[in-house]
Amino acid sequence: QVQLVESGGGLVQAGGSLRISCAASGRTFTMGWFRQAPGKEREFVATVSWRNDNTMYRDSVKGRFTISRDNAKNTVYLQMNSLKPEDTAVYYCAAAGDYGLYSLVGHYRYWGQGTQVTVSS
Repeated sequence: QVQLVESGGGLVQAGGSLRISCAASGRTFTMGWFRQAPGKEREFVATVSWRNDNTMYRDSVKGRFTISRDNAKNTVYLQMNSLKPEDTAVYYCAAAGDYGLYSLVGHYRYWGQGTQVTVSS
């Protein structure tokens, strides 16, 4: 069983930066970040391999967001720069059950409770 707890969300102006974290308990493999805006489906944001040597991003955040992890702390981070109002959403941390690199919700077994990120224009 893996438990995930996100933190670091908040309100930021457009163009600003924010780093959100996800502390995990239990053994983790591939980790990912997803987001869900009101009235929309949950969507993939980024994923990172267990060795922190392979990442994947949705196109709209490439060059602005960076996912990383510290396995010694069992924590995953999402550094978000040049934030836009359309990045406003609840951001969820997710843990896959194996070492594959996935962008689909269904490949992730465990989920955090989410942290709100609001970008004002």
